[in-house]
Amino acid sequence: MAEEFFIPKLGQTVEEVTLVNWLVQDGAKVTQGQPVMEVETDKAVFPVEANARGTIHLGPYKEGDILPVLTVVAIIGKPEDKFEINGVESVSPAPEMSLPASALPAAGPSAPSTASGEGEKLFASPRARKVAVEKNVNLAALTPTGYGGLRVAERDVQTFLAQVLKVTPVAQRMAAESGVDLRALSGTGPGGRIVKDDIARTVQAQSSIIPPQSSIRNPQSEILERIPLKGVRAIIAERMATSVHTTARVTLVTEADATDFVAARARIKNKVEEDWGFAPGYNDLLARIVANALRRFPYMNARLAPDAIEILGHVHMGMAVDTERGLLVPVIRDADQKSLRQFGSEFRLLVERARNNRSLPDDLTGGTFTITNLGMYEVDAFTPVINLPEAAILGVGRIAPKVVAYHDEPAIRQMWTLSLVFDHRLTDGAPAARFLQYIKQLIEEPYLLLAQ
Repeated sequence: MAEEFFIPKLGQTVEEVTLVNWLVQDGAKVTQGQPVMEVETDKAVFPVEANARGTIHLGPYKEGDILPVLTVVAIIGKPEDKFEINGVESVSPAPEMSLPASALPAAGPSAPSTASGEGEKLFASPRARKVAVEKNVNLAALTPTGYGGLRVAERDVQTFLAQVLKVTPVAQRMAAESGVDLRALSGTGPGGRIVKDDIARTVQAQSSIIPPQSSIRNPQSEILERIPLKGVRAIIAERMATSVHTTARVTLVTEADATDFVAARARIKNKVEEDWGFAPGYNDLLARIVANALRRFPYMNARLAPDAIEILGHVHMGMAVDTERGLLVPVIRDADQKSLRQFGSEFRLLVERARNNRSLPDDLTGGTFTITNLGMYEVDAFTPVINLPEAAILGVGRIAPKVVAYHDEPAIRQMWTLSLVFDHRLTDGAPAARFLQYIKQLIEEPYLLLAQ
């Protein structure tokens, strides 16, 4: 009997992946453990290995398709086996099918949970229920895919809406980001399906202002390149926009005298580099200081729940890293409990995996506070965007020599600009300022860490 080959669970928060590439051809012989496809999450690209030995028969899925986890995408068995969907052999992408009347939206909003069969209760995630109520969708008409087909997920509601409206996933995402009402559009795709060009034309029509005839140019002639908004870039765009539009952001900026901090780092580097195999950097030392501050001021190590502010018991430090795929934030768990050597070793391992597109599913999740440093690019100060659901983020500029007053005399000191962006819904300005002030104090007098 053929073995089903499916998208595995890739961490606790990953619900869907993008098919990047098939590594084998349809009908090829594979061995168990052989990589046969690559998928991309919002974190990294992962190879997926064959779970059996035999001839692989691929399903109707191609590069760029977005697939829920646990989707069966191929079978592995004998050469004469065929891949089937619901008992129907599939040798090409399945055509779009009309929805039965029973799957149409109900006359009124669906209940948070309802019966899906006699004596059987239908479970749905809170976000799925929220979207269902907003869009007037009957949850009982949906096919759940969450938790092995036991719970309706938000993606199930969105998929249902896309099918009812006959809209491609890309067009649906573009419409949501630009505020376009899909119900007011007539699609130009096959069978009247709404495609991305329909959304682009609508957005352009809504925002365009006709210039004087003498200044009219062909906008296409000025476009050097079109970069698809997908994968990590799409996730970053969505999350940053959500953060900006949902948080009450306030930025506090301070300048710390890092002269003693720089000297301490130089002495530590000379003492331990050969033994540790790496030179502790400013990020390592600063992370230790911030982790200590989060333990001292726990209201900054928090997140906002629908009906409460949750103070978190662990300090999981996110460290923003620039990669070819975009900004990623590896998370060092229990950062306040780790030595400088432990923190530095783990941080470098996570960075290496992130930059090589080999992050593990949980490497980039679960952070409680984030540090982002642009000092190496000669940036003095900036206002970073809070990494939801965290309460705050610390922006770090460059360390630069400046002439300042020192013991009532002008002196050249190494000055460091820090920008704390916090969500005013969780804390007020004065408590956040005390947190930043404490970080500044430890930078200026790093020996105080020994007294903690």
